[in-house]
Amino acid sequence: MSNNGDSAIGLLSYETLVHALAGAVGSMTAMTVFFPLDTARIRLQVDESRKAQTTPVILVEIAKEEGVLSLYRGWFPVISSLCCSNFVYFYTFNTLKKLMVSGAVNVILTTPMWVVNTRLKLQGAKFRNEDLHQTHYKGIFDAFSQIIAKEGVGTLWNGILPSLVLVFNPAMQFMFYETMKRRAGRGGRRISSVEIFLIGALAKAIATTATYPLQTVQAILRFGQFKAEGKGGVFGSLRNVIFLLMDRIKRHGVLGLYKGLEAKLLQTVLTAALMFVVYEKITAVTFKVLGLNKKLKH
Repeated sequence: MSNNGDSAIGLLSYETLVHALAGAVGSMTAMTVFFPLDTARIRLQVDESRKAQTTPVILVEIAKEEGVLSLYRGWFPVISSLCCSNFVYFYTFNTLKKLMVSGAVNVILTTPMWVVNTRLKLQGAKFRNEDLHQTHYKGIFDAFSQIIAKEGVGTLWNGILPSLVLVFNPAMQFMFYETMKRRAGRGGRRISSVEIFLIGALAKAIATTATYPLQTVQAILRFGQFKAEGKGGVFGSLRNVIFLLMDRIKRHGVLGLYKGLEAKLLQTVLTAALMFVVYEKITAVTFKVLGLNKKLKH
């Protein structure tokens, strides 16, 4: 049978669907648990006038000024986006990983949801930077409608250029994760949940630190209040990305590119670690029930 035929069968297999569902459920569970950390991270990235403090101080400050529930502002659109994003990623990753296109497919299909997600997450925030203005959306669909009507359809793909580059983030994460997991399981040794948690955490920490400056630019572009000098088209502008990176360095130094990294590391590392634990457990149980244990072997 041809490789194309094998790919088509793999795309429609129970194994692929199980990986996709397990990845989506795992990521949703983990993000819900550590959601306030993501709130602190995006505030520090977008509202650069807010003084960099420790994550607990930022969380207390936001809760005191805007209420405890503000720490979970934008939870539903984030979870919805994450569910779709990770379903697409895990589905294509386990089928097309040899072609290295799963990340790009995920970015192109889900960027509009993440743009809306960023807008809703920052709605109602008390900004320190006076140049940032409040948005007024009634929900996900209203946000889509207003953005298209007032800013154009292309705006839904704001930040897609750094997002496409950031495809290497999950690729790096999975590379380190699979490598460390294989080493830990040498000789048929059973890997514990604690080891999976630690391996997932370390893999995500490396990937996040390496790509964080681009994540900052991505958040700013998605928020939509950066005034570009020229039109960058649907796929964004390399000039705008470079300008934002250099401008942040000029005003805050190189460390300005890493503002909010502490909160990001806490959130993504813990989220990724818990996600991998849930993901591995769901796939293992499901494959066992379906009698597909052999599918787990790498």
